Amino acid sequence: MPTRTAAQRRNEASIVYDAYLAECPARQLLDRISDKWVSLAVNALADGPQRYTELQRRLASVSQKMLTQTLRNLERDGLVSRTVTPAVPVRVAYELTPLGRSLLPVMRAIKGWAEEHMEEVRAARATYDAPGTGAADGGSAGRGDRPTTPDHGADTAS
Repeated sequence: MPTRTAAQRRNEASIVYDAYLAECPARQLLDRISDKWVSLAVNALADGPQRYTELQRRLASVSQKMLTQTLRNLERDGLVSRTVTPAVPVRVAYELTPLGRSLLPVMRAIKGWAEEHMEEVRAARATYDAPGTGAADGGSAGRGDRPTTPDHGADTAS
């Protein structure tokens, strides 16, 4: 690790990330970790290292291309490590890094919340989509009777 001057250390410490800003790198990371396959893969790896085929079986309906892309991105971001064991055939295992493990409580909470509240969300969707109340027929019941714009949903002007 190269030696840094005090000024360089102060400059690095002063970097503040604000994901509300379009150019902030934290926004890209939020985009990555909010992906459903990332969430499911991180949760699946919570119990320890797994081979690719085990992950593919656990993440029902994920395509080979999507799982490969997800795992590569997680490895690139330092959240997952990939270990190749020379054998015939070659064994490849994926495991959460310490950084990936630090994300696990958040991912578990989001997955748990989704599973716990799915029926309420389904009921809300059914109400929203019902004739005379949903966006499909131009209705605005349940949404404060605010006018809608074609590209942004409810008008935010006060």
